[in-house]
Formats: sequence, C-alpha cells, structure tokens
Amino acid sequence: MTNLNYLEPGIRKLVTQFINSSRPSVSKQTIQDRRKGYLSSINLAGEALPVWDVFEQTIDDLRLRIYKPLDQGNLPIMIYYHGGCFVSGDFETHDRQLRQIANLGGALVIAVDYRLAPEHVYPAAHDDAVKSVHVVRQHALSWGGNPDNISIAGDSAGGHLALVTCLRLKKQGHLMPKRQILIYPMLDAKASSDSYKKFGDDYVVTADALVSGFEAYLSNCLHPEHPEASPLYSDDLEGLPETHILTAEFDPLVDEGEDFYRRLLNAGVEAQCQRYLGVTHGFFQLGGISLAGRKAIQDVATILSN
Repeated sequence: MTNLNYLEPGIRKLVTQFINSSRPSVSKQTIQDRRKGYLSSINLAGEALPVWDVFEQTIDDLRLRIYKPLDQGNLPIMIYYHGGCFVSGDFETHDRQLRQIANLGGALVIAVDYRLAPEHVYPAAHDDAVKSVHVVRQHALSWGGNPDNISIAGDSAGGHLALVTCLRLKKQGHLMPKRQILIYPMLDAKASSDSYKKFGDDYVVTADALVSGFEAYLSNCLHPEHPEASPLYSDDLEGLPETHILTAEFDPLVDEGEDFYRRLLNAGVEAQCQRYLGVTHGFFQLGGISLAGRKAIQDVATILSN
C-alpha cells in the first residue's frame, strides 16, 4: 500500500503522477530516452545560483567541472560522483545542487564525468572515480583547494563509487580522504533488502530502475556478491574515514544504507546516518519542490565546512 499521505506535497505529486501513468518502466526505455528523462527533471532542483567561478578541466582523459565559490585558496574540497544508476547523469543533472553546496559550504566542489554503461562496463566508472582523487590531489593547490582537506561524495550510483574509491585507496595504502558522504548509496547489487520489496514499485525510482542499472554496468563482468558490486558486504571496513550517510524514508535503498551504517560502527569507523522523512530516492535533486531536499543540501554543506 502506497503511503501517499506521508509524503511531502511536492514528492506526493510526482509519485501520484507516476502511479497514474501506470508506473512506466525504465528498463523498457532506450538508454538515450532514459538519459533524456533524467535531464528533463533538472528544473525540480531549484534555480541555478551564481558561483564566483565555474570552469572545466580535462586531465588524463578525465573531465571535471569545478565550482569555486570564493577568490581565495586553501578551500575545503568535495569530489562528487553523480547518480543515475550507472547509466545516466552528467554535469547538467547535478549542476544546481553542486552550485548550492559550493556557496553554502565555502568549498571547492569538483564534479567527475565518469564513464557510463552500457558503453563502458565495470570497472570503468570505478577506475575513473579513483583516478579523480589522484588528479585532484595533484592539481588542488592550483585551483585554490586544500589537498589535505578532501571529502568524497556522491548520490545513488555515485555514493557507491565514493565508497568503493575509499575501499580501493585503503587497500592500496594511499592517503585517505578526510571523510566520505554517501547519499542514498547503491550498495547491494542483489537488491535483497526488505525496503526493495516495500518501496520498489510506486516511488518513481523503482527496483527495476536500480537493478537494471547494476546489470548494465556489471554486465556479467562481476558477480553481484563481489564487494565492488555490493560494497554492503565488504569485510574490510576498518580504517575507513569519517562517514556520513543520508537515506530517504520511501526508498528501496533505505535498508541497505542504514545496515551499512551499523556495519561501519561495528568496524570502529566514525559514522553518522540521517534518514529524511516524507521523501523518496532522488530527493537530494528535488530542492525546488522538497523542503527535505533543501535541508539535505544545507546539511552536506555544513559537513564540508566543519
């Protein structure tokens, strides 16, 4: 039973439209249509606020967009991996919230244009995510950032990439980021949690959307139980940096995000988890219609400024 009355008004309207449209399945869409659909939602993020400087760099075949809020150096840095279930999303789908975070957090925000499936399958996105950390460390000072104060963050598939990046850096003995911020991350390619069953059909970003994204990216290259497919099950969490997890009440991923928080605590990692009520997966990009979305952006900015 869909709990429409417990949704924020703006979110309720989106869910109602989705249900009244007979719950269109993204797995029946072409990848191009799926990407266009994501782009069509940009206006729901609110207005594109001015930032002191926004510029792009391509380094080692990796394209970055950099948001610099102030004409000064030594700014805290956030490297950000966008969501989109590994198959969609780009600079434009996440531009408005990253502008807000840069301004509110006084941080150098760096968006990463990692390779997408199905054109590029595992380990392309993971490799790009790790490469971005090394590139940013190398060039941070010239851009006005502090290479010793790097946070890595992402939503959905991007949250998955942020976590696997930290796990890889730890395994390879590289310097860890100061913290990681995981916004409703995709952590279980098996889609085995109860919240997949409870919230997987009606709340716009469906179990079908999430699982089909995993399938397109993993593409039989990696078993779903492998820790780089499902980092929820990693047994190598000790020594990860301070971790902040954001979850949504009506999200197929809410259980796995909160389960991972408990696993971090058991491993002795400093961690914090916040569930935002009345919202669905994707609410972080819906600040134009969601009070919780605006609050989450402010919360991430506050984490960066501490």
